[in-house]
Amino acid sequence: MINPYGQHGFRARFDWGPIGADAVGPGAAVVAVVDVLSFTTALTVAADLGIEVWPYRWRDASAAGYAERHGATLAVGRSEVTGPDQVSLSPATIRCATDVRRLVLPSPNGSTISHRLAATGATVIGVSLRNATAAAEWTGRRLAGDPAAVVAVVAAGERWPDGSLRPAVEDLWGAGAFLAGLVARGFGPLSPEAEGAVAAYRTVADRLPSLLVECAGGRELYDYGYPEDVAVAAEVDGSRRVPVMDGPRFVPTD
Repeated sequence: MINPYGQHGFRARFDWGPIGADAVGPGAAVVAVVDVLSFTTALTVAADLGIEVWPYRWRDASAAGYAERHGATLAVGRSEVTGPDQVSLSPATIRCATDVRRLVLPSPNGSTISHRLAATGATVIGVSLRNATAAAEWTGRRLAGDPAAVVAVVAAGERWPDGSLRPAVEDLWGAGAFLAGLVARGFGPLSPEAEGAVAAYRTVADRLPSLLVECAGGRELYDYGYPEDVAVAAEVDGSRRVPVMDGPRFVPTD
């Protein structure tokens, strides 16, 4: 019996979180991970600077040892920053980083999904609102010679206190922006789920910067004192770089 949740028969598929990734990722040539606030936005900022990023699943004491083994700088939690030169999970601090060529970025959502998908053999890319068009162009070029190739898009979402998935509307918009870029290049057909993401994006496309501030994820960062991270995430198509996972790390790609 064919898995009804795999969206088979469609070249572009969309779902949420690690379990959704397991459903739509197998068999995909390219999988786009979308975590706008803030994992994949941080990836694109790092890519703009030529920084390689090692995503790490856990934000605990083991991350320091992982960074040391890879000769990388460890991004600490936003609240752990003690000086102006320290890099955190905040995209704004990555933008200000100096002499950082390798960065370990702990992210329970985005990192976990990226590693999970890479293990299937798919090419994993990081997509945010900053690089959605560039990522669609890159994907279209890569798959131009294979009319049967499948693209899966996974919105990371967030977590409620009980650990359950909280769908995050900013990730839906980022996924829709990327999928809309594929549609503009003649890629399809899209699954109903993917079409829904495109429709959600098109509804708000001309209001994204302001809506990103007003959505729950944006309000959360504002309340915690990180409005600059929302501003960076709202730089729609501000990046031409595509972070592509190569082994355990993301490398910048044009």
